[in-house]
Amino acid sequence: MKVKFNQIILIICLLPNTLSCKNFYQPKNEKVNSPFEENWESLANVEKEPEWFKDAKFGIYFHWGVYSVPAYDNEWYPRWMYVPGRKNWGGTVFEYHEKTFGPLNKFNYHDFIPLFTAENFDAKEWADLFVKTGARFAGQVAQHHDGFAMWDSKVNPWNAKVMGPKKDILGELSSELKKRDVKTIATFHHERLLQRYATDTSQWAKNTPDPGWDSHFPYHPDYITSTTDPKLRLLYGNIPEDEFYDYWLNQINEVVDQYGPDIIWFDSWLDIIPENYKLKMVAHHFNTAVSRGQKPIVAYKQEDLPANVGMLDMEQGGKTEMSDNYWMTDITISYGSWCYTNGQTYKEPSLVIRNMIDVWSKKGIVLLNISPMANGTIPDAQREVLSVIGQWIDKHKEAVYETRAYNTYGYGQAEFEKNIFGGQTATMVYNQNDIRFSVSKDQKCLFVYSLGLPEPNSAIVIHHVAESGIKRVSVVGSGVELKWSKTDDGLTLTTPESSEMDELATVFKVEFE
Repeated sequence: MKVKFNQIILIICLLPNTLSCKNFYQPKNEKVNSPFEENWESLANVEKEPEWFKDAKFGIYFHWGVYSVPAYDNEWYPRWMYVPGRKNWGGTVFEYHEKTFGPLNKFNYHDFIPLFTAENFDAKEWADLFVKTGARFAGQVAQHHDGFAMWDSKVNPWNAKVMGPKKDILGELSSELKKRDVKTIATFHHERLLQRYATDTSQWAKNTPDPGWDSHFPYHPDYITSTTDPKLRLLYGNIPEDEFYDYWLNQINEVVDQYGPDIIWFDSWLDIIPENYKLKMVAHHFNTAVSRGQKPIVAYKQEDLPANVGMLDMEQGGKTEMSDNYWMTDITISYGSWCYTNGQTYKEPSLVIRNMIDVWSKKGIVLLNISPMANGTIPDAQREVLSVIGQWIDKHKEAVYETRAYNTYGYGQAEFEKNIFGGQTATMVYNQNDIRFSVSKDQKCLFVYSLGLPEPNSAIVIHHVAESGIKRVSVVGSGVELKWSKTDDGLTLTTPESSEMDELATVFKVEFE
């Protein structure tokens, strides 16, 4: 589609809302091989678990946007700032907002946009940081529940290229990542943007401390969230339903066409998008990516897509047993909010690394979220955690990348912590008595992970190692060779000095004939 034509259509869409943006965006008019049809049977023919993904093990993304400006409570600030009288999660936001920025009739969510400056954002430096940390894929929240697009959009006038930073954040970062042969991911959370409660007074803000859950912005006639202004309504989601679903889809297609992400990932609430739109979305991503020579993935939560089409993501945790299929977990580097907030605290590198190893041992892939500040600064405290993770991965990379699950994930004594999203949490506390396994892709090596520092100069038994033909046992990183013997209980080995192991997680390498 020609730029001039796009500009004309944009002008039309911003006229009074007697007009509709329903047919605003069409995928680029390129010759695209279309092996996938818009039905689940056809889409199930995709290579759902491409080798690059199974090899990658680790990715980084980030929650960063207009909600980073107040830097208070969490990334749901744009919702809770419109909810008075709430006592639990988000309950302090309404009063904080009025005290700090003024009443809602003077200062609304869109008034934060000019304060989202991102002057310290440097796509080259960020891409280098992600690579140094060990990420094999990376990207960002393309659009959160708040309706603000982080790319140069012709569909959504509320975007980072024309407002706030006035930079194509997604485009600049994607370009730098691709230059470094890093796969890319773009995540979408805007399923909740549609205002679904305008006619249900029981679900209005002011009328309840828990207004309609399936719409991000609470509705009330006194609030800007009820606006019918042709431009503002697009940000606050007060759009006719049939028009919204086109708006939702067109933005995803635009990102796919312009930036070619290898993975598109969806937060919860994808289940409330009509099936025909999900089919169009997945088919367009698959067909466009395949035409470019990519091996695409679409990631989902809960049961929002068929398991034979998409990649399951489990938020802030993981599976308790070995999985039949590959899966992913998105976890935070911080405690609490996914976006930056003042006073934010961060996990110890040991906690992150040990929980990542547990995920890998069960056929999982880790997507770690960081939290940049509104000015584009990645705080030093986060960088310190990333640095330690990167050093550990670089030291043990043969036991990280291109590995596969063993016949058991491992064993140990860690106390189970239930995750509200299913499975276990991403903050399980492990120690040297917790053992995990993986094997090299060529099956010639078994890697044994001790999730801590084993007792030095001592004999330890590694259970479940039944293979014969062992020729060598060593420590990954230091390379020191160990004394060992095969017994009925498994493999007995003698540990070296502490300096030859790693206090974060020690990895033993068992090589076969």
